[in-house]
Amino acid sequence: REGPNFLVIDPDDCIDCAVCVPECPVNAIFAEEDVPGDQQHFTALNAELALEWKPITRTKLALPDAEAWSRIESKLAELKR
Repeated sequence: REGPNFLVIDPDDCIDCAVCVPECPVNAIFAEEDVPGDQQHFTALNAELALEWKPITRTKLALPDAEAWSRIESKLAELKR
């Protein structure tokens, strides 16, 4: 699902196949059992935002500033709902 500047995986649609894990260019996707302790809050956030945001229906290019964003470790304060 796609928000203004953040993507989430709908836990109700996820089939736990882990295909998306290696596709993430910044290693931000984990199988549920592998989510690091300091990232656990994102599991609930994904479920919440998946109810609000529309599904992604087609492939898109990376945003022009993706490289700059990839170097920022904590982006939660920048989340736009």
